[in-house]
Amino acid sequence: MSLYLDNAATTPVRPEVVEAMAPYLTRWFGNPSSHHEVGEVAASALDDARARVAGVLGMRPGDIVFTSGGTESNNTAIKGLVLGALPRGKRHLVTTAIEHESVLASADYLARLHGVDVTHAPVDGTGLLDPDDLAAVLRDDTALVSVGYANNEVGTVQDAATLAAVARERGVPLHLDAVQAAGWLPLSGLGADALTIAGHKIGAPKGTGILAVRGRLPLEPLLHGGGQERGRRSGTPDVAGAVAIATALSLAEAERAAEAARVTDLRDTFVARVLQAVPDARLTGHPTRRLPGTASFVFPGINGETVLLELESRGIVSSSGSACAAGSDEASHVLLSLGIDADDARTAVRFTLPHGLTRNLDVVATAVAEAVAAVRSRG
Repeated sequence: MSLYLDNAATTPVRPEVVEAMAPYLTRWFGNPSSHHEVGEVAASALDDARARVAGVLGMRPGDIVFTSGGTESNNTAIKGLVLGALPRGKRHLVTTAIEHESVLASADYLARLHGVDVTHAPVDGTGLLDPDDLAAVLRDDTALVSVGYANNEVGTVQDAATLAAVARERGVPLHLDAVQAAGWLPLSGLGADALTIAGHKIGAPKGTGILAVRGRLPLEPLLHGGGQERGRRSGTPDVAGAVAIATALSLAEAERAAEAARVTDLRDTFVARVLQAVPDARLTGHPTRRLPGTASFVFPGINGETVLLELESRGIVSSSGSACAAGSDEASHVLLSLGIDADDARTAVRFTLPHGLTRNLDVVATAVAEAVAAVRSRG
């Protein structure tokens, strides 16, 4: 079987998660709004899942909304909070140009259809947003700041607590896209007013997600109907999915500190070996403020997708960047925003390591060097 190093795209469902959610797909399948035993057991499980998530995030159970994944959570946070602020004359949104497509598209929607003024705060060549640069673009009418805690392509980690403090000083809520950060970085005590997580990045099934948003903030719902999730997301709750993501998040948090330290060491050794084996390779993103499991390179002069095929023929599965943009001929908007030339950006290859990785990656570094050499030999 191939060595799977594309965990930023998705992860396998953990056996403990399958076991925890199974009863709510079979025996206790009830609608949690139903007032009978089957429904009440489901409602109790939903409440327990909400409380467990809140405990990990350092928020209240009532702040937790279960969603279908990171894209829905980001859309709901950004559109919902900005639309909720419009009646108070807040028509300004701040984000950056290196965010996930679900963030950028939500900002574009608000600009096109609701006249919201969107500012992309500058990031440096490693993807970091300087708190002073954030402070400089905040205005009296700023409704929200939305920033990725850790970038999904290059893995750069923002100083989330400082950014939150800067926004709070101006009375502006901060939304953190923590989809890639969950399981690797602390999620509580950051000062964020809203935070999003996708289950399939941490060992829960696809189609599960979390939006945590402090209850004092007016949030305009995107889905209307029966008023579930305290009126913030109507629709019959996916109890099994909620149990699954709560279980996965709890497991990931319990393992986080030890796993992050161990995988960081493996990643650093791997990066050093690749840069030694392919002298003109360049690591993208911040050299140290990066996710433990992320190593992304550009290999000037060759096609990144061709390198991926060569690697797969050698039993290594990786990617060129965001799975949401896979197959596109366009250069990554993230890499372009970091000042990387478009031709070089098209050579990107991203390796994202799993929790539980124990083997060293010397064989992968060797395969990278062989793959690059093979592509170059063909001209």
